[in-house]
Amino acid sequence: MDQPICPKCSSKDAAKSGVVGGRQRYKCKHCGYHFSVAKIGREVNTYYVVKALQLYLEGVSYREIERLLGVSHVSVMNWVKKYAVSAPRQSEARPTSQVLSREEVQTYFQQPENLAGGTLVTEAGDKFLLLRWEGPSGKKS
Repeated sequence: MDQPICPKCSSKDAAKSGVVGGRQRYKCKHCGYHFSVAKIGREVNTYYVVKALQLYLEGVSYREIERLLGVSHVSVMNWVKKYAVSAPRQSEARPTSQVLSREEVQTYFQQPENLAGGTLVTEAGDKFLLLRWEGPSGKKS
């Protein structure tokens, strides 16, 4: 591992100084500051971050985004906070979702009753995510 950099004075001259919370602790030899290196976590592809935020803006719940994209709902909440995404306006209509193949999307839109507004189709990997808004009575809006 590269020598850690002190977050206070940016010196690279640090010595190991124990373990705290399962993470290595260091003491800067220049300024005496104690610090731990950042936790190394799994990096999520930017595609999924953008797609999750798009779905959130469309009114899809955190848990539904988790089921659709396979990323933690907590991660989605953290991204919403990190990128300061405003909550979508609340309406009576709620989105319902389906994951379809390319052929299923084509068949879906060949039916005249499905050509009414209130439908969004977005790519989700090798499939397509179809969101349809329905009012409280179950009718498409």
